[in-house]
Amino acid sequence: MVFPEAQTCCGQPAFNGGDWDSARRVGRHVLDVFAEPLPVVVPSASCAAMVKHGFALAFEGRPEMARVKELAARTWELAEFLVEGLGVQSWGGSYPHMLAFHRSCHSRGSSAGESAQLLLRSIAGARLVEQDEPEQCCGFGGTFSVSFPQISAAMGQAKLAAVERVAPEELVGGDMSCLMHLGGLAEKQGGALRCRHLAQILRDARAAAVPTTGGRHG
Repeated sequence: MVFPEAQTCCGQPAFNGGDWDSARRVGRHVLDVFAEPLPVVVPSASCAAMVKHGFALAFEGRPEMARVKELAARTWELAEFLVEGLGVQSWGGSYPHMLAFHRSCHSRGSSAGESAQLLLRSIAGARLVEQDEPEQCCGFGGTFSVSFPQISAAMGQAKLAAVERVAPEELVGGDMSCLMHLGGLAEKQGGALRCRHLAQILRDARAAAVPTTGGRHG
């Protein structure tokens, strides 16, 4: 596995805010940093969507377009890569908790949400419960939450209420921005809902399945 230390933001905040010149500057850096012909696995559906779809809009008709298409073809959201890219159908391990899954807006149009839920359901002890209006946005929206904080918070509280009605122990998602937003609202309201990224659940499930060695030495 290669982790390029020079990587930065994908450019989506500037892109969504209408500053496409800045988004393209950041995008060119992304193209350079991830020029090596390897799969690029992104633990964020929003960043993956920016590279796969946003770049195509930002660089339309520009010289970088060939590189944009090449990078998009090998960029994957984490769960999508595990299931669709590697063919993993069962994760295994153990995680005895009741979970609700938040499907972020940017995972739509891909198999990321379905892939994540497939992996979660394959873990022993994990119980996945469905909240009302599962496709409802959390309200964060990056710069949207700064420009329209009252609307953003109201959307988040509506989403949080739907999740809390099914009383999961943890809310799982594939976008840290959504989890940060909902987790912050839950904390302000004094709730006990714990928000965790899918990668954390997969890690802990496997760790629980690894036998520990012990014994007395002498």
